[in-house]
Amino acid sequence: MSIETAFVAERRPFATDDARLQPIAKKVLAGERLDFDDGLTLYRSPDILAVGWLANYVREKLHGKITYFNVNRHINPTNVCVAACRLCAFGRKKDADGAYTMALEQAWQTAASGYSEAVTEFHIVGGLHPDLPLEYFLDLVSGLKERFPQVHIKAFTMVEVAFFARRAKLSIRETLERLRDAGVDSLPGGGAEIFADRVRHIICDHKIDGDEWLETARTAHQLGLKSNATMLYGHIENEEDRVDHLLRLRAVQDETHGFQTFIPLAFHPDNTPLDHLPRTTGLTDIKQIAVGRLLLDNFPHIKAYWQMMTPKIAQIALRFGADDIDGTVIEEKIYHDAGATTPQGMRRRDLERLIREAGREPFERDTMYRTVTRTEDTFTVAV
Repeated sequence: MSIETAFVAERRPFATDDARLQPIAKKVLAGERLDFDDGLTLYRSPDILAVGWLANYVREKLHGKITYFNVNRHINPTNVCVAACRLCAFGRKKDADGAYTMALEQAWQTAASGYSEAVTEFHIVGGLHPDLPLEYFLDLVSGLKERFPQVHIKAFTMVEVAFFARRAKLSIRETLERLRDAGVDSLPGGGAEIFADRVRHIICDHKIDGDEWLETARTAHQLGLKSNATMLYGHIENEEDRVDHLLRLRAVQDETHGFQTFIPLAFHPDNTPLDHLPRTTGLTDIKQIAVGRLLLDNFPHIKAYWQMMTPKIAQIALRFGADDIDGTVIEEKIYHDAGATTPQGMRRRDLERLIREAGREPFERDTMYRTVTRTEDTFTVAV
């Protein structure tokens, strides 16, 4: 018996107080795909432990006890943004207090300041700046590649790519090709928010719509660029909107197999025009991880983003479907501008401790989920 089979076999039989979950459990245990109504039932079930049991079953079937993390550094080159999204506390108009745009040399120095742990990834996102040409971002990436050739560059959301293309009068494909040729290795998953038009018109009307986000991701995948995918929950969306979002992601993944990780993101209302809304609860956060794992059967990984859900909830999420806890981050601006009180960054040893205390085995990965082997101040990546 393999280690994975033995580990799954140790689990107690499925049990629930919610009879509606029984047919879903039969599908999950048989490896069958869940549908829209199943998704609604999972969201509406009060039996979070039963939903979590099913998600953990799938998680352990795929990954056993392993939990992935990486040593990464976030870089936000500008917070100047032409959009006026009601969900955002990060963006500023260019003449507003607190607005900033890094000179290229400053951005490169920012990258170097987080290099003490030999980061394997630069995660780069920012605002939709009305004046910066595409060449600024191409030079930013190529300059990073020149200075840090070993570091994977995960840069620019689908929303940013579409904005660059419109300003440069290029197609999405041409823009992605230029970014790839400059040194972009993959794309983050931000800006997806909720795909439903009803919601998107209220919370982020200035962004591309859901179909355009998905088409940009599809094009990136066709060009060989992997990406992540997100969903922002806990604002004005309903359960139908969440299920619709997940199934639309799943449909594109069936076509391209280009999504690596799904990252549910809880809405933080502080310092936004929607600050009258309550924050999500821990129960909501954990259920979102679990439902994501169960519906997204073709996504390899589900991430518990500790910066958003706190390290403590992220630990629990490792038993509710998550197999990834993100990375060291170093400095995170977007969620902290919206009132997040988690640390700005975390040391590698602290992430490993969180994972081990959850009964999982830490596995340091690079962005492509390859094994990272470390010496005292350098790393190598398995190919």
